[in-house]
Parts: sequence; C-alpha cells; structure tokens
Amino acid sequence: MKLKCLGSGSKGNCYILQGEKETLLLECGIPYKDILKGLDFNLNNVVGCLVSHEHKDHSKAVRELINNGIEIGTSLGTLEAITKEIKNLNAYKFNYLESGLQTYMGDFVVMPFNTQHDTAEPLGFLIQHPEMGKLLFITDSYYCKYKFKGLNHIMIECNYSKEILQKNIENGLNITMAKRLIKSHFSLENVKEFLKTNDLSQCKDITLLHLSDGNSNAEQFKNEIERLTGIPVYVADKGLEIEL
Repeated sequence: MKLKCLGSGSKGNCYILQGEKETLLLECGIPYKDILKGLDFNLNNVVGCLVSHEHKDHSKAVRELINNGIEIGTSLGTLEAITKEIKNLNAYKFNYLESGLQTYMGDFVVMPFNTQHDTAEPLGFLIQHPEMGKLLFITDSYYCKYKFKGLNHIMIECNYSKEILQKNIENGLNITMAKRLIKSHFSLENVKEFLKTNDLSQCKDITLLHLSDGNSNAEQFKNEIERLTGIPVYVADKGLEIEL
C-alpha cells in the first residue's frame, strides 16, 4: 500500500491510499483534474472517497467525483452542507457514516469517530486494510477524546505551535483569527499529548497534515515528534509518497 499526498493545508487537502487492486481517497479539497492526475487518470480501482467535513479545502471536488460514480463516505451533516445545490441525491453513491459504526469501502474497513471542529458533523477515520494494517486519520480538530491501540500508521494534523502563534499575535496577527485556530485545529502541543496517551508500539510512521503557512515550522515539528516517539515522521507536502 502506498500513501500519496496531492495537497495538504488551507489551499486544499487530498491523500491517496493506493493498493495493488484498490484505492481509497482521503479528502477531495483540490481541483478534480489534479485528483485525476494523481490517480494517473484511472478511476477504475477507486472504491470511494472519505470526507472529514464540508469546508472546501476538504470537499471541493465532491460534485465531480459523484458525477463519475465515486462513492463518498461522510456524515449526514457534512453531506447536507456540501450538497445543498445538488438535486436528486438518490441518484448518486453515498455512504452515510456515523461515529462508532463500522463500514466497508472495498476491502477498506472504516470506523468513523467524532472530531471537534467548527462544522456540521466532522469525523476522523480509523481505517484497516490487509495491505497496510491499521491507519488513523484525523484532521481539523482541536481535541480527540478517543484512544487507539495497535496503530500501524498515523496521519494527524499538526497545524500550529502555541509559541509561534503567540509571537505572531504579538506582531499583529488578528486575535479573532487566532482564537478560531485554537478552537478548530490541532497544535503541536496537542499532537504530542495525543501521541503520549496512545499505543504506538506497532506504529511504523507518523505523517503530519495541514501545517499552517504562517504558524508552523515543518522541520521543528518533524524533529520534535521524532524525538518524542522514536518513529519516522513525515510532513505531508504535495508530492510526498510513502510505502505503508
């Protein structure tokens, strides 16, 4: 199984879990043509797309995907927010996800769970597949109340650090913007605490998602989390590819 990053951050998020015979998209917040390019213009093996919430940097290409027969897995609240302008929803493929209820997209086993964000009904995903084991995907959430065991791979938002944010506030960053960031995104400090309280004994890699352009330091974040966990850490820049 290969993880490919087509985009990560406020300009658009999209990741591909690409196996030998089937592919799962995580988020579709970039132009559809860029998703097609990332898939080598082959949709035949795509078993679906998981969407965490309705913000455009995560859901931009939903309409094009459903028009091309790709099943969208997301919460009812998110779907309602995304598809207000789409008529005859029954004509399309949707997998209505509910926190704590397991579902399947091809051979991918998906367990959705609630996250904390300023949107209708945001979700994170615990995903299992025979080719990769157990993968945790969580983004755009300032807190996670769940603990996980036996994780093999972690994809987690690390949007900002409190130290960098405070310096930016002192230099004139809008307070309202800063408060929203704190109440809707994972900080470096939150990521560290989350990792400390979870079972990492089988974890092979950690990928940091959705770093803020002005409130993060990719090299610092990578180094600090590697020192904390002893696990290889990657930053999800466009073009990143990892063998899972």
